[in-house]
Formats: sequence, structure tokens, C-alpha cells
Amino acid sequence: MTTYTEYLWFNTDKRRDLIRITPSLEAILGKSGVREGLMLVSAMHITAGIIVNDDEQGLHRDIMGWIERVAPADPSYEHHRTGEDNGDAHLKRILVHHQAILPITEGRLDLGPWEQCFYAEFDGRRRKRVVVKIMGE
Repeated sequence: MTTYTEYLWFNTDKRRDLIRITPSLEAILGKSGVREGLMLVSAMHITAGIIVNDDEQGLHRDIMGWIERVAPADPSYEHHRTGEDNGDAHLKRILVHHQAILPITEGRLDLGPWEQCFYAEFDGRRRKRVVVKIMGE
């Protein structure tokens, strides 16, 4: 079995953002040499996540709107008593999860016809990373 690890770095201009990373993942897969296996994509920060879904702007607005309704920005979060102001970002990350496992078949990401992978940022404007770990043959 072969393993390969690489990191993607992000520093968004906005506090909340959704960034398509599928092309970067495909490039990393190409460098790995793995033809059959799995790719783990994991946001390494507690206020960011990974989403697999359609690359359609209306849906993106729906996703971010839904997340905001479920975990709204609100100054009354207990977490803010520590001096932080990002309690909602921690909750948003729980809603979308912090990682995804993507199948690799015949040297390609084996995604559905409309599936793309996205980095979801909920407390941006600072440097964060995503680990991409590939395991297979």
C-alpha cells in the first residue's frame, strides 16, 4: 500500500466562504501515483469544514443560508465569554463535518456526475490548512 500526504493552505478575504477544491485534489492525486484507494480530505481547524455537493451558486447560497439559520452569528454564545467572537463558526463546522473520504478508481476521483469537493470557511481572514491523505495502490 502507498500513502501520500499534502496540505492545502487557505487565507480567505471573507469570514465565511465556500471554495471548490476538486481541481487541487485531482492534482494531488496525480502526484501520488495511487490508482485504487481512498483520499481523506480534512480541514485542520475547528471553524472550517469539507462539503461534497453540486457546484451551483444558488445551492451554495442555500447551504450557507441554512447553516446561518441553524447556527446564527449571535453575541450571546457562552464561548464568547472567553474573549472569542466565533462561537457560531464552531457550530457551523459541526453541521458540515470536518472531513470527507473520496474514492479513487483507475487513478481518478470517483465522484458522482455533479459532485465536487469544497472547503467551507466559517471564521476566515487568517491562514488555515487542509490535509489530503491518500492511501491505496
